[in-house]
Amino acid sequence: MSTITRTLRNLRRIGVKQYAMQMLYIGDTRAGTLVGTDRMGNKFYENITEELPLRTRWIEYSNHELDASHIDPGWHAWISYLVDKPPSEDSIMKIGLRPWESPNTRINYTQSRGAYKPYST
Repeated sequence: MSTITRTLRNLRRIGVKQYAMQMLYIGDTRAGTLVGTDRMGNKFYENITEELPLRTRWIEYSNHELDASHIDPGWHAWISYLVDKPPSEDSIMKIGLRPWESPNTRINYTQSRGAYKPYST
């Protein structure tokens, strides 16, 4: 949870609409620089100066389902602090669609009605 001064400062920086959306989906307000977007439309942000250590990177999901399977592997490594450079700056991670990958993403149906249920004997 943030302090009132930090919340008001972020409200002034990001605007009322973005403030309301962050409070709805994240539960906290954050202001930072846009680092990049992935193939699914997720936006990745970073703020090194004002945030606590290991809380400087965050995601704005495009469809607001908050599922880690909706993130590309390169961006997942960056958001988890496994690599320092984001995939938009790293030449090895900037490959894009690999030959074995499907162009359309598959949703993780775990804990939903669409989840796989084996036949019980």
